[in-house]
Amino acid sequence: MASNPVLRGFEKSGRPGVAAQAAQGPNGPIAPPPPSASQLNEWYTQPAYGQPAPPAAPSRYLTLDDVVTRSVVLLGTLLVAAGFAWFAVPDSAVGGVVAIGFIGALVLGLYMGFSGRANAVTAVLYAALQGLALGGISEMFNDRFNGIVVQAVTGTIMVAGGVLLVYKTGAVRVTPKFTKIVFASTLGVVGLMLVNLIASIFTPGGLGLRDGGLMAIGFSLLCIVIAASNLIVDFDMIEQSVRRGVDEKVGWYLSWGILVTLVWLYLEILRLLSYLTGRNN
Repeated sequence: MASNPVLRGFEKSGRPGVAAQAAQGPNGPIAPPPPSASQLNEWYTQPAYGQPAPPAAPSRYLTLDDVVTRSVVLLGTLLVAAGFAWFAVPDSAVGGVVAIGFIGALVLGLYMGFSGRANAVTAVLYAALQGLALGGISEMFNDRFNGIVVQAVTGTIMVAGGVLLVYKTGAVRVTPKFTKIVFASTLGVVGLMLVNLIASIFTPGGLGLRDGGLMAIGFSLLCIVIAASNLIVDFDMIEQSVRRGVDEKVGWYLSWGILVTLVWLYLEILRLLSYLTGRNN
């Protein structure tokens, strides 16, 4: 006979901590039947008192192939939309298409960024809107500086490939401090862009960050470095998510983050090349 009263109750009743309420029969007390296997499993899986049940495991875990495949889908959608804006939209309507694409992508991007959610529909729609804006902007730049778009695309691919190589070789380690610096730097340059935009309404050239001068060249170089640093953080986030075994649905958000960084990188390289080409001419 067990000395622990809890165990004694379990021996009598079949449930821990519950005193036996045995029915009386003609030959003495009648012991209740022992719990079934399903009852034992149900008691075992019940959460502790006052604690929420653990979240259900994802139906499928994220893999690197998921992120790569979805990134290719988003980039392909962007290129198709950009080609449509460049070749199919009349020159008189390019400005309107750029505005629609930019504003739509901005609103949708803010929603996905602040909510932390992205799915196939929102991510592909963002890529299409961004592609319309990029296609029109690229056409305008190429009309002024012939061949500059090919140079910008080549430069973007080279920078992105170099960043990936640096990350995979471990030359740059993504630490919490590094991530905070990149995040703060990104907020800083975005803030400067907004201030420069507002200042340009009252003063031609604003702060001089986009007027093609030496300050504009330096600012674009700074933005390229920060965009490349964001790409390193994006790569690390993807690797850590795969290691942690997150839900495969998160892959759309990660792929969208890569797309946003690549678009920013391309635009800054395009601006820098236009500044340099304009000064040489």
